Amino acid sequence: MSVAFRRESDEEHKEPKFELPLPPGPNLVTARGLALIEAKQTELESAVAAATDEEAREALKRELRYWQTRRTTAQIAPPPEPGVAGIGSHVTIRLAGKTRTIHIVGHDEADPAADRLGFAAPLAHALLGAEEGELIDFNGRAEAIEILSVAVEP
Repeated sequence: MSVAFRRESDEEHKEPKFELPLPPGPNLVTARGLALIEAKQTELESAVAAATDEEAREALKRELRYWQTRRTTAQIAPPPEPGVAGIGSHVTIRLAGKTRTIHIVGHDEADPAADRLGFAAPLAHALLGAEEGELIDFNGRAEAIEILSVAVEP
């Protein structure tokens, strides 16, 4: 048999495992977000120590590297001015006739299903710097969002 048709090992043909992608830009977080990052890092450190399967351990270590980087680069966002939407604000809006409260947070604590939007998300980005009573253009529509109230997250 020709050497060209011989496979040395299965490892040669596996897809490479790249690091988990980091969101672009600064890693601005709220105090709550920093605590969540630290808790996730601690949880993963324990899981790595307890893992017995080498493949599972490598996957956990990869995720741990992501969270260690996020912890190292985390910067607590300065508190927004009173009445002005910023990272750490609860903003109650009226959009398309519906009222909802958006919490503007860092990337890692974003949970759109719970109306916790990362500051780079289009809706959250549109709200940054807005004040109560203001009408904001959004999604190509003029004055699509009405800001009903702005409060700082406790």
